[in-house]
Amino acid sequence: MPRAVLLLSGGLDSATVGAIAKADGFEVYALTVTYGQRHLAELDAARRVAASLGVADHRFVPVGLDRLGGSALTADIDVPKDRTESEMQDIPVTYVPARNTVMLAIALGYAEVTEANDIFVGVNAVDYSGYPDCRPEYIRAFEAMAGLATKAGVEGNPVRIHAPLIDLTKPEIIETGLRLNVDYSETHSCYDPDAAGRACGRCDACQIRLAAFASLGMVDPAPYVESVNRK
Repeated sequence: MPRAVLLLSGGLDSATVGAIAKADGFEVYALTVTYGQRHLAELDAARRVAASLGVADHRFVPVGLDRLGGSALTADIDVPKDRTESEMQDIPVTYVPARNTVMLAIALGYAEVTEANDIFVGVNAVDYSGYPDCRPEYIRAFEAMAGLATKAGVEGNPVRIHAPLIDLTKPEIIETGLRLNVDYSETHSCYDPDAAGRACGRCDACQIRLAAFASLGMVDPAPYVESVNRK
C-alpha cells in the first residue's frame, strides 16, 4: 500500500481530503502543525478525524508563527464577522503569512522520512480566493520546488502534491465527503470559537460552511453557539 502524508487541520476540507486519500488506496500518515493559533479547538478536531480515518500515524509539530504575528489567528487582532461574500474576496486578516508554505515544507520532510511519495492538502481556491497560497499555480510551484529540494526528487522519485478540492465549491466538497462517510460533526472550521470550542457562526469560515450545508438542504452537524440559526 503506497504511503501518503496528509496535512490535517481538523477542518472540513482536510477531513474530506483524508477520506479521499484513503479511498485512493493510500496508507495515511497525518501531520498537524501547531503554529501558535489562538484557538486550539481545531487540534482536538484533528485528533478525532485522525481516529475516524484510521491513520497509520498522527504527528503534531509545533512552529511558532505566533511569534511573527500579523494574523487574527495568531495575534490579538479581531476576527472579521458578518462579512458579505464580496468582502471575503480580498486577502483577509485571518491570512497567516507563509503558513501553507511552512506546513507543506514540514510535510515534505515527513514524506521523506516515511518514504511517502504523495502529500495531500485541503487547499481550496474557490471559497478562499483571497488566500494567495491556496491557488493552483502555488501548488504547482511548490511541487516543482520539492523535486529540486529533496533527496527523493534528485533521485528521480519526486513527491506529488495532491489538492483534490482546489476547484470545488464548498457544497461539492461536502457532497464528496458524505459519499466517503466523513462525519462532519467531528470537524472544526471556526476562526473564533467560544471557550467550549463551539463555532461562532459569524466569521468567514462559519458563514461559508453554514451556507454550504443549507444549500444542500442540510443542517451543519458541528457544534455552534446557541444563538446561531443553522438552517
